[in-house]
Amino acid sequence: MNSTVKTSSFMLLYGAILGVLSAIFSFMLYTMDMHYQGGTFVTIVSVVLSTALYAVAMYQFRNANNNLMSFWQGVKIGVGVAVISGIIIVLFNLLLTRVIDPETMTKAMNFQREQLIENTEMTIEQIDAQLEIAQQFQTPAIQAAFGLLFAVIFGFLLSLIPAAILKRSED
Repeated sequence: MNSTVKTSSFMLLYGAILGVLSAIFSFMLYTMDMHYQGGTFVTIVSVVLSTALYAVAMYQFRNANNNLMSFWQGVKIGVGVAVISGIIIVLFNLLLTRVIDPETMTKAMNFQREQLIENTEMTIEQIDAQLEIAQQFQTPAIQAAFGLLFAVIFGFLLSLIPAAILKRSED
């Protein structure tokens, strides 16, 4: 089996695992009514979970490939895992915001409004104008596009370190 086939199979497997784990984490946040708030904790968990799955996918690929993996193969695997998991998460978020909790966007806008009132010098009119502009970007198509774009960029950046650590070439 050539390395391209191996690479794509590792991307699919670990992308699916990361996507399902991320959806479970999102659902846990939903059950605690925290799914629209974001924050440092959510970011840290997402970064650690993603980086760990990218590294495991690269490590498993390297082991299956005679202990060889170039830096760019590692990055490719990480980005592939990110894209597959990104597709799963985008679909889950559409399910969450359109079926499970259609009020998610309203809750998010209200939360953001409260945060802006507490933490900025903006007037209520300025805050409402800013939120009105932001609401125009809340269509499912735009959310999906930004979600996938974010997954690719996030996957690329987070793949650089494990790919550099795990790369091995023939001596």
